[in-house]
Amino acid sequence: MGENMVIMDELCEMDCNVLKRLLKDDSAKCLVLDCRSFLAFSAGHIRSAVNIRCNTIVRRRAKGSVSLDQILSGDEEVKARLKSGLYSAVILYDERTPDVDTVKDNSTITLVVNALYRDTFGTEIYLLKGGYDTFFTEYPEFCLKTKTLSSFSTQSSLDSCSSCGTPQTSHHDQAGPVEILPFLYLGSAFHASKKDMLDGMGISALLNVSSNCPNHFEGIYQYKCIPVEDNHKEDISSWFTEAIEFIDSVKDSNGRVLVHCQAGISRSATICLAYLMKKKRVRLEEAFEFVKQRRSIISPNFSFMGQLLQFESQVLATSCAAEAASPSAASLGPKSSSTPTSPFIFSFPVTVVTHGQPNGLAYLQSPITTSPSS
Repeated sequence: MGENMVIMDELCEMDCNVLKRLLKDDSAKCLVLDCRSFLAFSAGHIRSAVNIRCNTIVRRRAKGSVSLDQILSGDEEVKARLKSGLYSAVILYDERTPDVDTVKDNSTITLVVNALYRDTFGTEIYLLKGGYDTFFTEYPEFCLKTKTLSSFSTQSSLDSCSSCGTPQTSHHDQAGPVEILPFLYLGSAFHASKKDMLDGMGISALLNVSSNCPNHFEGIYQYKCIPVEDNHKEDISSWFTEAIEFIDSVKDSNGRVLVHCQAGISRSATICLAYLMKKKRVRLEEAFEFVKQRRSIISPNFSFMGQLLQFESQVLATSCAAEAASPSAASLGPKSSSTPTSPFIFSFPVTVVTHGQPNGLAYLQSPITTSPSS
């Protein structure tokens, strides 16, 4: 506690207008760290900001101390520049903390400040006064907001995909694929059959998560098929690693991949969730809410949700093992046993679509069991 207070006393403050000038004139020499959740960052953030990894799992294991390797996991270039002293300033912000005096000892800001002071040398560290809320209010042009998802189109001119048996103007086909990440899109078989739509979104590859939807444009786009059915007996998790590697290969070639099944509701959504959990180190609940905000009709069948839960525990176990092997692990104090004392428990997000069913347990009834396969 005492060490935290001394460090926080050394933390400087920065007004929003100063950060605006830095972003406009000298952005390469300052590092902006967003200390909010992955969901909040994805909804909107300050331009060029990096989202630190400090979710509940990291915080629980940290016991008051985290390392740069943890909070910047996956951002190797940023981490290397930071440790080499190539940034003249690091600016931290959360949602709306007004000043240094109101930063709590157990806050994410405090954990990050401690890590920065411990693992970097000579870099000035600042707290952005008022956080994202104030900065966005004053300088929205320097922020990136998630595009508002347009309402489903009611146009009747949408053609049906006869080879896939997709009904005309089906609710899961209207509008277009949704952007999950800049290189990752989620949609249906109908979307995968529309070359003009694919070209308009810059799609270069398609991940077909079905056994019966055709690849309409082989020779034009890169394809990969995962031949699974949407039923409770399928082991879709056995394909997670292969799917993630394919998505990464498209990303590394500066391409964009559309992940689709029949309806873009269950199978392809499951693959996108697995990718987010693995690459962004988020829990299933957070990944589910993130994807659902973009494509509200997603609803992996109950078996797939169970497999995603198992995958979550594997991802977390891998993260913990990597953390223990980290050179800075010795400085983080004693670790708790790697064997959890209680199983991971998933509580379904309250926004899960229940399709108007009055039963309070309606989420247990997947719409996939009574609608066309997805």
